[in-house]
Amino acid sequence: MTVANIENDQIPNLNRRMLLKGAGLAALAGLAACSTTVLPTGEGAGVSSSATGTLAGIRASAGLGPLVADAQLERAALQQAGYMAQRGRMSHTTGWGKDFRSRVRDNGISGVAGENIAEGRFDLDKLFDIWMHSPGHRRNMLDPDFSRFGLAYVRDGRDSSLRYWSLVLGR
Repeated sequence: MTVANIENDQIPNLNRRMLLKGAGLAALAGLAACSTTVLPTGEGAGVSSSATGTLAGIRASAGLGPLVADAQLERAALQQAGYMAQRGRMSHTTGWGKDFRSRVRDNGISGVAGENIAEGRFDLDKLFDIWMHSPGHRRNMLDPDFSRFGLAYVRDGRDSSLRYWSLVLGR
């Protein structure tokens, strides 16, 4: 049934303008519900430039070239860190059922990608030390297929010393 038929046959007291406004608002609400952007609960920052040297040193010790900081990957990392801070827990999956693969695709990132996440009260040096002592995280950082990265954190809004970290790696 078309909009005109609904207006004329079932709701005669509504005028076309009101119906179109309602439909427009419903469409906007639907788009807002589908958004993949997460509003963080606390302060957040992309810190890729601060980590470039640390990652270069880690990779050089394994005979690998440095990774290049990438704004697109940093935005994806900040999005995930914000989601985790909002939920108050670490996860590679959002509450909307989006796994890492779908989040990367939704952020316009193609090719091979990886993600390290962390939660804690520590600085960059301690963060990378923790990841280097975890086989899966270490493997991601030393993967020769990766050439770019984005790193970000978001502070927990309830405890400013607690940070949620995300490192997104790509080709």
